[in-house]
Amino acid sequence: MLSTNHEEIRALFDDWNRALATLDPDNVVALYAPDAVLLPTVSNRVRTDHEGIRDYFSEFLGLQPQGTVQESHVRLHGDIALHSGVYLFHMGATGADVRARFTFAYRHDGTRWQIIEHHSSTMPEGQD
Repeated sequence: MLSTNHEEIRALFDDWNRALATLDPDNVVALYAPDAVLLPTVSNRVRTDHEGIRDYFSEFLGLQPQGTVQESHVRLHGDIALHSGVYLFHMGATGADVRARFTFAYRHDGTRWQIIEHHSSTMPEGQD
């Protein structure tokens, strides 16, 4: 039986954020399972493989994004973990701040947690 806790899952965001800070899309892609699905914040195209995910992050990393989780909810289901909430990205290249909702779905492959699905969408500002 896999033993994990909510803090371990929350820390996976920190790993992802550190990968963003390298500005190397391959470091980010390495955190995603080969069959992962990415529903990205600033693209209309769903990414369903490492090539597509790398393509997205190659452009997104040009904004020099760094995220901070503002609201966090974790659910554990055996070898699947869900982490959802709200994060704020500061774009170092432009100085812009972007609030977005997120969901990361992780699967433990027997060795490590991998992102199997990642959905991010900007907040509908002005809405409750």
